[in-house]
Amino acid sequence: MRILVTGGSGFVGKRLCETLQGQGHTVQVVSRDPQKARKQLPRECDIRDSVLDFLEAPPEAIVNLAGESIAAKRWSDAQKETLIQSRTHMTHQLVTLCEELQANGQAVPNVMVSGSAMGYYGDQGKRVVTEDTAAHDEFAHRLCVKWEAAAKPVEALGVRLALLRTGLVLDAGGGALQKMLPPFKLGLGGRFGSGEQYMPWIHREDLVDAIVFLLEKEDLNGAFNGSAPHPATNAEFSKTLAKRLNRPAILPVPAFVLKAGLGEMSRLLLTGADMRPARLIEAGFEFQYPTLDKALAEILRRD
Repeated sequence: MRILVTGGSGFVGKRLCETLQGQGHTVQVVSRDPQKARKQLPRECDIRDSVLDFLEAPPEAIVNLAGESIAAKRWSDAQKETLIQSRTHMTHQLVTLCEELQANGQAVPNVMVSGSAMGYYGDQGKRVVTEDTAAHDEFAHRLCVKWEAAAKPVEALGVRLALLRTGLVLDAGGGALQKMLPPFKLGLGGRFGSGEQYMPWIHREDLVDAIVFLLEKEDLNGAFNGSAPHPATNAEFSKTLAKRLNRPAILPVPAFVLKAGLGEMSRLLLTGADMRPARLIEAGFEFQYPTLDKALAEILRRD
């Protein structure tokens, strides 16, 4: 199958491209810097700088992971707009690709798995969150709503659409864990604020497997929570990570310090949702790493 991937050189996208290539698929990648991407991805990947360059070799499936890191910079009004545009602009381009294919009498892709995030639900306190839970209105929610809405037009073109609301992605060599490890290894880690806020998480291998699962299961569409079945509070996460590193976790970061340093973006660390992958489990997906302890044990063994 020809599979077009956006965000292919990112933390998740890179591993996805490797997996798809290993399974015998033809992997097409859109990158703003094709030369740099070619150094990071399997050499067999067809890497181009424009979505419309693939009109001549139409993809049979699309995985849309493009978007600037939500925690890269403080959330000024300009940065908020950058976060929105980095997600919706590429998604609109993918819709345009599908429209052009249909207008040319070519087959449109069978499926698009399009990224979203746990931020869709906003702060949910301690309630259990499934795909049917009503959202709390805040910036992260509005960002995800616009991201998902940008992908919806492909359904009218006959493309099956799965929206993957991803939790914190864990693995060695990147992502949030890479930033957390140095202080924890020095015994300087600890909870954020009260530590009672939930942190939905998922091992990168399970997330990649979930994306492949959604590509292959022809009866699955709509929203799916991309997180492990056993989310942890921030305090539980800190305790488990410290235990795996044989270090203490006794230096909490007060909420007021995070708010002063990060402004509104501190909500990423101080709020959360007890998000469960109800629809993935119902569809028969099996997690390799369902618990945080098992996931961290595997990751830290390689780190």
